[in-house]
Amino acid sequence: MRNVFDVLSERGFIEQITHEDEVKELFQNERVNFYIGFDPTADSLHVGHFIQVMVMMHMQKAGHRPIALVGGGTAKVGDPTGKTDMRKMLTPEKIKENGHKIGKQLEKYLNLNNEDGFIANNATWLDNLNYIEFLREIGSRFSVNRMLAAECFKQRLEKGLSFLEFNYMIMQGYDFLELNRRYNCKMQLGGNDQWSNIIAGVELIRKKDQKQVYGLTFKLLTTSEGKKMGKTEKGALWIDPEKTSPYEFFQYFRNVEDADVINCTKLLTFIPMEEIREMEKLEGADLNPIKERMAFEVTKIVHGEEEARKSLEAAKALFAGNGDESSMPKVEIAKEEFNEGMPLLDLLLKADLIASKGEGKRLIKQNGISLDGEKVKDFAINITREDFKGDSLKIRKGKKVFKKIILI
Repeated sequence: MRNVFDVLSERGFIEQITHEDEVKELFQNERVNFYIGFDPTADSLHVGHFIQVMVMMHMQKAGHRPIALVGGGTAKVGDPTGKTDMRKMLTPEKIKENGHKIGKQLEKYLNLNNEDGFIANNATWLDNLNYIEFLREIGSRFSVNRMLAAECFKQRLEKGLSFLEFNYMIMQGYDFLELNRRYNCKMQLGGNDQWSNIIAGVELIRKKDQKQVYGLTFKLLTTSEGKKMGKTEKGALWIDPEKTSPYEFFQYFRNVEDADVINCTKLLTFIPMEEIREMEKLEGADLNPIKERMAFEVTKIVHGEEEARKSLEAAKALFAGNGDESSMPKVEIAKEEFNEGMPLLDLLLKADLIASKGEGKRLIKQNGISLDGEKVKDFAINITREDFKGDSLKIRKGKKVFKKIILI
């Protein structure tokens, strides 16, 4: 069997690693206990987290043992990494509820039966720490100067970093120490923005227990221009079908830019690299079938083959202007709101099809909005109940984005 390091490297996951040669040898010779942390700051994972889930799936397929760490303790503090402001403080009850939902999601993709992998929660050891003892035993091993130099703190120092958040790195380092002591966890993996926090844990274990452990980070899901992917008009692209429908999820990936399709295929599908190398030779319109297949494969992993098939068929039917519309995203609006008419731009905003009225005006000038198949020429029109066929109105934005407005 191939070394999973080579698999991850070939598909473009790996960004930074503490000890490359030792890690390759470790993967070759041992069944490695490794962990990735997920703070339950929301009640669902989003597609940005799914890079981490894919890494865990590759690792488990290669025989290694994932520890999915739900951050029931660290979520009470909040990771300042990548944030310009302090995270919203959640109640312990909400954190517990979110953690339970995230755990259930992870169980869909990983075998967490305790033997082949398992879920842990850092609230187990963080919630009841003795503050003075923790400062003496753990805090004394951290250099404030080095912590302040870390990338995860730099941008926050300009706007103000709370002492609460300043503790996050220490807590994450302590997580690694506890997991190593309890479960012989030898590796922490995470997104590239977690490098400073991961190094903190590696060094803490070396200082406290004189053991060598390892850290590895992988790329974040970004466009070719370096912007984070997974943002829609409604916010994050969630893996919970109640928050982002499978059809919307499929359409997001079907519509990625040409420059991003191969990267998404490598990172978010299990399509063999031999096939992907052939795909890399294509460009322009020849990439459309590749986008379709990539979107199908990603949706299949996240939502199952049936939902992926329905999304694919719905997208094809809608693009052709016919067929089953049952998977089309729907927005329900009270009939009464149309008694006096609703300005079209207000309706587009309510349907999350535009971010601003200025964007709506530009789209309409460019013939980018259709109502039930007819191009809209005037952005100042009012939509009344007479414009609905039965109780529905189909809005098309551009060529590929559809919403059905349902009167209730």
